[in-house]
Amino acid sequence: MDFKQIQELIRIVSKSELAEVKLEQENFKITIKNKVNEVVTMMPQTYMPQAMPMQQLAAATPIAASNTTTSVENTAPVNAEELKGNYIEFKSPMIGTFYRKAGPDKEVFVKVGDEIKTGDVLCVVEAMKLFNEIEYEGAGKIIKILVEDASPVEYDQPLFLIEPK
Repeated sequence: MDFKQIQELIRIVSKSELAEVKLEQENFKITIKNKVNEVVTMMPQTYMPQAMPMQQLAAATPIAASNTTTSVENTAPVNAEELKGNYIEFKSPMIGTFYRKAGPDKEVFVKVGDEIKTGDVLCVVEAMKLFNEIEYEGAGKIIKILVEDASPVEYDQPLFLIEPK
């Protein structure tokens, strides 16, 4: 399924009275929910689909780095000594642009030292003008943020160093 087909499917579902549409193919799943104007975007099958409000999709423009004044916390490279602990690297499920917050006037999703649990949004990765909320599954604590806000990221690139609970 290509991007134009996905856009058309979103448009059809948003204009219909369907509550939810799920489509699974070999390498991805897509779920579109019409409930409370939420659209769930495409993710690789090994990851959960993530919700993004329809208003943000409609106005999907990247947040310009010049408009953000976020400070990067603890983004020094991870050394081998730190990885000897019980830490895991939380990796990007897709290629795109990494954002620590939903918009220029919003708070960051997580900071170093924050306790996190299943369903907590860690960041947003914008890909093909779709803003994908990236959620954590499990419980833990943010040890390091490895990527600067508004930076391009690759698939499987470490984004956070997390101490699991």
